[in-house]
Amino acid sequence: MMVIRPETAEDITAIYEINCRAFGQENEARLVNELRKAPEFIGDLSLVAMDGGEVIGHILFSPICIEGDTHAVPALALAPMAVRPDRQRKGVGSELVRFGLNRARTLGHRIVVVVGHPEYYPRFGFLGARARGKEAPFPVPDEAFLILGLVDDGLEAVRGTVRYPSAFDAAG
Repeated sequence: MMVIRPETAEDITAIYEINCRAFGQENEARLVNELRKAPEFIGDLSLVAMDGGEVIGHILFSPICIEGDTHAVPALALAPMAVRPDRQRKGVGSELVRFGLNRARTLGHRIVVVVGHPEYYPRFGFLGARARGKEAPFPVPDEAFLILGLVDDGLEAVRGTVRYPSAFDAAG
C-alpha cells in the first residue's frame, strides 16, 4: 500500500536517483538539492510516495512570487514531480499531486504554478496562466504554463510575472 509523507534525510539519495531516472538527466535532481538548501524550503511540501519501504515518487512545491506593478503575491511552484520509471502510469504521480495540493491548501497557500504537460495537469484544475494575466520569466508555450488557485478567490486580481528562486537557473 502506497503512503505519501514528507521527505526525511534518509530519502535524499532515492529522491535524487528517481529524478535522474524519470527525466533521463540530472538537472531536476540538482534542482531539488539546490532548493533544499534555501532558507525558504518547505519540508512539509517535499513529499515522497513510499511503497514497501521504498521511495517510488517525489514531488516538490517551492515558494515563488508573482510580481505585479505595485506588489508581489506569494505562490508555489510545483517542480519537479518524478516517479520511478517502473511505477509510472499507475497513479503514483496523480496521488502525489492531489496530496501535495491538499497539503499546500491546508498550510494556507493560495496559488500553485507549474510548467508541465498540458494533457496532465488540467485534470487537477490547472488552467492557462497567461490567459489569467500571468507571465513566465522565460519562454514557455502557453499550453504548458499553468496555474491553480487553491482557494476560491486565489487568482482574482493577481497579475504579473512569475519569479522563481535562483536555484531554478543554477540547476539547469
